[in-house]
Amino acid sequence: MANDCFHCGEIIPPGINLNVEIDNNQQHMCCIGCQAVAQAIVDNDLQDYYRFRSEKGKKIDASVPDALLDNQFVDDESLQSEFTFDIDDCKEAILSIDGMSCAACAWLIEKQLGHKDGIAKAQVNATTQRATIVWDNKQIKLSEILSAISQIGYQALPFKADLTEQRNIKQSKAFIRRLGISGILTMQVMMIAIGLYFGAFSDLSDHNLTYLRGTSFVLSFPIITYGALPFYIGAYSAIRARRLSMDVPVSIAIILAFSASTYATFFETGEVYFESLSMFTFLLLIGKFLEFRARARAAEVSANLLKLMPLSATKLINNEETIVSAKQLQIADIVIVKPGETIPGDGIVHSGNTSVNESMLTGEHSPVNKSLGSQVFAGTVNGDGNITVEISQTNSDSFLTNLIRLSESAQAHKPKIAQLSDLIAQYFVAIILVTAIATATYWYFNAPQEAFWITLSVLVATCPCALSLATPTALTCGTIRLNREGIMIKSGHVLETMPTINCYAFDKTGTLTNGAFAITKVEVLSEHYNEQQLLAIAAAIETRSEHPIAKAFSEYRDFNINTKNIDVIPGCGISATLIDSNQMPSTVNIGKVSWINETCDIAEKYYNAQCLMTIDNTLVAVFYLEDTLRDDTKHVLQELTSKGNDALLISGDSEAGVNKFCQQVNIREVHHTCTATDKLILIKQKQEYGKNVAMVGDGVNDSPVFAAAHISIAMGSGTEIAKSGADVILLNNQLSSLLNLTRISNKTSRIVKQNFAWAFAYNSIILPLAVCGFITPYMAVLGMSASSIIVVTNSLRLLKS
Repeated sequence: MANDCFHCGEIIPPGINLNVEIDNNQQHMCCIGCQAVAQAIVDNDLQDYYRFRSEKGKKIDASVPDALLDNQFVDDESLQSEFTFDIDDCKEAILSIDGMSCAACAWLIEKQLGHKDGIAKAQVNATTQRATIVWDNKQIKLSEILSAISQIGYQALPFKADLTEQRNIKQSKAFIRRLGISGILTMQVMMIAIGLYFGAFSDLSDHNLTYLRGTSFVLSFPIITYGALPFYIGAYSAIRARRLSMDVPVSIAIILAFSASTYATFFETGEVYFESLSMFTFLLLIGKFLEFRARARAAEVSANLLKLMPLSATKLINNEETIVSAKQLQIADIVIVKPGETIPGDGIVHSGNTSVNESMLTGEHSPVNKSLGSQVFAGTVNGDGNITVEISQTNSDSFLTNLIRLSESAQAHKPKIAQLSDLIAQYFVAIILVTAIATATYWYFNAPQEAFWITLSVLVATCPCALSLATPTALTCGTIRLNREGIMIKSGHVLETMPTINCYAFDKTGTLTNGAFAITKVEVLSEHYNEQQLLAIAAAIETRSEHPIAKAFSEYRDFNINTKNIDVIPGCGISATLIDSNQMPSTVNIGKVSWINETCDIAEKYYNAQCLMTIDNTLVAVFYLEDTLRDDTKHVLQELTSKGNDALLISGDSEAGVNKFCQQVNIREVHHTCTATDKLILIKQKQEYGKNVAMVGDGVNDSPVFAAAHISIAMGSGTEIAKSGADVILLNNQLSSLLNLTRISNKTSRIVKQNFAWAFAYNSIILPLAVCGFITPYMAVLGMSASSIIVVTNSLRLLKS
């Protein structure tokens, strides 16, 4: 037996024989606290913690509350690094929530966490059954958050795609088991009910009548207890949190009907309703199951993204290949990716050439060529070349992981109309209960034999589940669809704001054009340098720039050119110090005419040039470059303007360059030589005229403008600064994706409105009919279930191409 505890590393006291099976091995523990935590880690399929931890865990105090004890392992920093993200001074994590039955549960959990100190954000998605939590680790621990969720009847764990699939399978089996038992027993109860009905006409003896009623009681008992258990749990959790959910009126209806029937059976007075009650519960379960299947489908589609991440990687250590877990990869590690393998982490191609299938990120199935220095992403598939990749991001900060995290955040965002519906749904249950009491009172004095059934119908038919599901299901499906199309939503308001956009502002270079510049002409104005030398100097300095023009110089790079103090001035150019062979420094400026003109008089004939270079404030070279129009630019501009939208070009390029561009496309409003400040002023002017503006760009100087626009959209090939500040990234780098973004956003908005219209119309019609006694309990069950299924099914249309 080992002398130290496998979990905390402390010496195991004599006489202690505690074990936990981890990876098929019995590991020894020093106390029941460590044993409980280790067992919790194993039970939650988080054994990776023991494989990858760099040091032993902390000793666990066995006296802490059980719920906290079970969750305490998640506070370990080494484990948290796999599923948490640092945001300012807070941490963010996506949690899977087990035990949710409808949208009201999401609302309940948000309320439970909302008043906790240290929780900055708590958004729960009822469709995917996941929560995005942001908390201040100094004020509250993740284990305390999990325990707070546990206290109201739900189980939360860090989100893992495999666990989600297993949980859905487990829930599906539980549903089928309940449905099977309830269905079989309901048929038996119905057969007895037929006997009772016929007995009423054939003068059935009291003895036989009591026997049949007693048998119905026995057969319906498992349906009311086991079959309807999820409704009771939901109602109990809601009441415990001093809230109301749809499970409350449903549970009241079932318990009241069963209590009345039981009383009639044992005291041999009044009517029994066991067959109605059994059928009622069975139909409720069918409706719940169909709704669960629809929501699970949407959740699995988004969860499948994480399955793209490979489990292992081939790492080069001292030029030897070693198989390691992909989660262990660190920045600067070198990994080998063979043909057909999935790339295990974000990085830069270190050697070799290949083509990579990036369709899972961009939606574009054509392979993308990758060579030395190219960026590759985790989850994409290597084509037919052998490459080595230098890892540039850890697994928890990879592009795919961030894509999933941001998508979750966008899905959890609630538009204003959804916030209003949540508020209405919150009070709607209370209104139902008050209405039911008033209905029961009225009918008791006017038609006592009908009072019970009418009240039952009111309680069931008016469930606000469809109202609560209207938004989250549509937003989830809309976001998933956009991801499939190669469009990454970073801000939650995009799907809500995009349908209101009526003005599109475009940057030119890299947005409406390909950004693939080619040098067409070089004018040398110095006796001390030839064309090749000037191109090499320009190439050395442009290596620090992310502007598309910089790539045109890369083929002229000479590594013998010595430069330092390179300073990139956004929207203007680059300044640097050139050290010649005699170690003499010179100041080199390369950039736009307007900027160079500030320190050097430029002849008017060079105003059409895209790029000038001065050395010690003397003009030495004039570079002429050409860019090509994107294939889809004309089509996109035509489509947007034909639908009544304004389109304007705000470019930092020279007047000549912009005019040349405008000869190829039809765009009415054009602005040239714009600085970031100029662009900002133009956007605000449009907004003052009542326009809702979307800014589409890719450069560093576009990022300040992004903050002012209603929606900012960055091209996938744009600079990192632009992409980090944008609300939307067009991952496939196709301008036509803008039309897809508009179309899918509009469709999502329409579906949200349709869902609300249906939910409000259903409740508005069904409530007075139920109160007046025109709705039987069967009709109420069918109506309530159908309203929820229609809402979910309507949202699933967004997933169809």
